[in-house]
Amino acid sequence: MSHTSVDVHAVRTLTETDPDTLLVDVRTPAEYESARIPGAVNLPLQAVDAHLERIASRTGGRLVIVCQSGARALRFQERLAGAGAADTAVLTGGMNAWRAAGGPVVEGRRTWALERQVRLVAGGIVLASVLASVWWPPAVWVAGFIGAGLTFAAITDTCAMGMALAKLPYNRPRGVLDIEGSLARVAPRA
Repeated sequence: MSHTSVDVHAVRTLTETDPDTLLVDVRTPAEYESARIPGAVNLPLQAVDAHLERIASRTGGRLVIVCQSGARALRFQERLAGAGAADTAVLTGGMNAWRAAGGPVVEGRRTWALERQVRLVAGGIVLASVLASVWWPPAVWVAGFIGAGLTFAAITDTCAMGMALAKLPYNRPRGVLDIEGSLARVAPRA
């Protein structure tokens, strides 16, 4: 399996035939709480760096990494590879592909995906700044700044606005995020 991507069918087959396969969902706790693949553990991407060495050195089996579309999962896979983890795969298309293929989903409290939140905030700022520029022309530069930020985000496959939105209370779980419980399943102590 190494550092690869796998489609929904392959993940379903792998989880049915190999009990050591673990699904690691790197979306925000709110996204995970909203809908997740049965048996997946939540290890949000923003919490991974503090535990990266532990995860990479102690993974007990195959890891299939899941996010909404695949981009965050790829970043996590690259971090794991850099730390020495050898047996990881990314679910191609993420939860979007999983749902489209009719994969089983545990439904919870409905929230907006982080990507949708970014589109709302960026679009709202652009709209407000263009409207404000009717009365104060320099306000149009705010729209330009947001456009430049979105362009940079696309080129680098990172999103500062998304990272900031992920820290809002709305994107946190209602209860306590069990990082240690997730880490115990992902990286059991030797």
